[in-house]
Amino acid sequence: MCPCALLLLFWTWLAKAEKPLCQLSGIPVLPLLSNKGDVIIGGAFSIHSKITQPQLTFTEQPKPISCSSVNLREFRFAQTMIFTIEEINRSGALLPNVTIGYRIYDNCGSTLSSMRAVMALMNGHELTAEDPCTGQSAVHAIIGESESSSTIVLTRTTGPFNIPVISHSATCECLSSRREFPSFFRTIASDYYQSRALAQLVKHFGWTWVGAVNSDSDYGNNGMAIFLEAAEEEGICVEYSEKFHRTEPDKLLKVVDVIREGSAKVIVAFLAHVEMNNLLEQFTLQNITGLQMIGVEAWITADSLITPSSFSILGGSLGFAVGKANLSGFDEFVKQFWEKTFQCSENMSQDENQCSRYQDLLEWRHYNDDVPELRYSSNIYKAIYAVAYSMHSLLNCRANVGCDKVMQTKPQKVVESLKTVNFTLKTKEQVWFDSTGAAAARYEVVNWQRGPDGTVRFKPVGHYDVSLPVGHRFVLSEDTIVWPGGSAQRPVSVCSESCPPGTRKAVQKGKPVCCYDCIPCGEGEISNETDSNNCEPCPGQYWPNPGRDKCILKAVEFLLFTEVMGIVLVFFSLFGVLITVITAIIFIIKKDTPIVKANNSELSFLLLFSLTLCFLCSLTFIGRPSEWSCMLRHTAFGITFVLCISCVLGKTIVVLMAFRATLPGSNVMKWFGPLQQRLSVLGFTLIQVLICVLWLTISPPFPYRNMHLYNDKIILECDVGSAIGFWAILGYIGLLAILCFILAFLARKLPDNFNEAKFITFSMLIFCAVWITFIPAYVSSPGKFTVAVEIFAILASSFGLLFCIFAPKCYIILIRPELNTKKHMMGKMPSKSL
Repeated sequence: MCPCALLLLFWTWLAKAEKPLCQLSGIPVLPLLSNKGDVIIGGAFSIHSKITQPQLTFTEQPKPISCSSVNLREFRFAQTMIFTIEEINRSGALLPNVTIGYRIYDNCGSTLSSMRAVMALMNGHELTAEDPCTGQSAVHAIIGESESSSTIVLTRTTGPFNIPVISHSATCECLSSRREFPSFFRTIASDYYQSRALAQLVKHFGWTWVGAVNSDSDYGNNGMAIFLEAAEEEGICVEYSEKFHRTEPDKLLKVVDVIREGSAKVIVAFLAHVEMNNLLEQFTLQNITGLQMIGVEAWITADSLITPSSFSILGGSLGFAVGKANLSGFDEFVKQFWEKTFQCSENMSQDENQCSRYQDLLEWRHYNDDVPELRYSSNIYKAIYAVAYSMHSLLNCRANVGCDKVMQTKPQKVVESLKTVNFTLKTKEQVWFDSTGAAAARYEVVNWQRGPDGTVRFKPVGHYDVSLPVGHRFVLSEDTIVWPGGSAQRPVSVCSESCPPGTRKAVQKGKPVCCYDCIPCGEGEISNETDSNNCEPCPGQYWPNPGRDKCILKAVEFLLFTEVMGIVLVFFSLFGVLITVITAIIFIIKKDTPIVKANNSELSFLLLFSLTLCFLCSLTFIGRPSEWSCMLRHTAFGITFVLCISCVLGKTIVVLMAFRATLPGSNVMKWFGPLQQRLSVLGFTLIQVLICVLWLTISPPFPYRNMHLYNDKIILECDVGSAIGFWAILGYIGLLAILCFILAFLARKLPDNFNEAKFITFSMLIFCAVWITFIPAYVSSPGKFTVAVEIFAILASSFGLLFCIFAPKCYIILIRPELNTKKHMMGKMPSKSL
């Protein structure tokens, strides 16, 4: 070789030495399933749910982590991913001349394995790269993971390299932050909507007292925090909120003890399916049944929870689930999957069969019953198509021309393209991502029921769609729901029974607001709703009914003609009129007899007429007060009584003047003859008439609704208007009565067989006694009894005047006519004191 060639070879080697090849440190992590292609999509699923960590001696390299316990649902996710990629590769519409490959890793349900898987997805599994380090990821996008905590680890690791991650079931609201997770997408809605929907579901069935359990993970903690906030807004009380992790068996036992000792019959379980399985095992061991479980999408449709004894615990459970996958041809794909993808055949010899690493998976090769119930598989289907559409756009793919396979597609460009994808699948479902990288929130409400063949099925009983207007988002078919124990009766879970209308809630001291006592509404207050926090006062003219659940018009009370008291008073009033009329008739018949003539028959007849008016005026106090009746009753009372007392006063003065006239040289009778008697009666009465006119002119009586005396009724009464006018009328009557009493008292010892002054004195004594006792009784009597007291005073004083003045005369006229002679009237008798 010539020196020039050697020199050229040296410089070439030196140039390559400046850019060292990328080398993988440690043992490469191989994918569980892989296939080459022009575009590589990574996948990370918990195909096994348990790991066994090797013992660390720190003297030798640790042995690989071993995984166990196949999670069939996660394995179906991997199968769905391969099915979708093969469907796109067969299609000429998307990426016509580009083949999509895949690398699927099993993270065994551990964040430690998740980190190993994500590093393998970014770096590849070759020990040494063919080209120098370029920074290009080994995959264009990653599908996964199923749980939020593992997805956070995955996304935080890939974030600095802008590798898009699309999760099919990571629902933690924390992943909505575009600042922390700018390259994260998901084909499922955030738990923000599910958590709030859970609170609405609980509220819908009237469960105000619930227990809450969640996984001690990002998924469970964030989801439960949103639920607790929404529950408080909906007025739901949480008796306890407990959490545990799948690796904490001791804490799980404490949670079970709290649930068993609690009084809540409804449990909101915001758990991943692994934690839910652990809780279910403990419920079975401790025979805890009869609880209404409210589940989330992570476990409510998990086939792994269906065991021979699980339905006695989870039967009747309600929860939100992703809609069923409708993947045409997937069931046939699953049947051919083992020979086509694993290249495992029962006809192969042991040496030819390279399936030893899939030994535990092969146990499920003949089981396909779960395929029709798959739900999250549709989300993986959407995610793969979203990546395909974004790559189709980035590679400038055109029909009949193909794609530009030479063009490099950096991860950041894939992220930007995913933000704008908007397409419709052959299932007529539109796929797009909102500003947080999530899909629209749509859930089915499913109910654990037992089918006719005895198998457990997840029956849809409603749906929840955030894209619909408020008020139409939640639709439930309650008639199709089966409750725990197969009961058709909805379970009740409340701290305190509902307070019926007519009561209000009073929170028990030291307890949540849902624990309360039912206190009857106070006087004048009502509550017309169940579980009312406050009682509302009735308006002024209204009063609560006996149940205190509605306001009714207050009863208007006044003295009625038809009630017992009114009938009695009317009877005595008319009886007084009858006696007075009979007396007048007797006096008319016997008007020429000495006893009638001797007592000033003109004043007697006028007195009888005024007494008749006094008895009749009491009737104006009975009945519904009106403007005219109020003015009439008081003025009629005042005028008739003054007329009556004026007549009595006139008769008293006549008696005094008559005895004065018998003295020698006395001519007093000419000053108080019949004309003067008429004028005195007229004068005294006109004064009362003048007082009444002034009263009615200045401030007349008026009907008044007294709503202060009683709470439950309105007293309809006559307000006197001017109190001065009212008491002036009574005062004037009292003045005349006292004057009459004094004059009659002075004339009581005048000599005569029939001295009328004695009887006038008695009548005035009764009159004054009645009206003196009337004043305190009138002031203190409530409601219609005030009117009754006034009528009683009128009737008592009228009867007193009638009987004291006219009864002795009628006795002589009717019983002792022999005494009704002029000789007897003029006879002298010894003076007698009263």
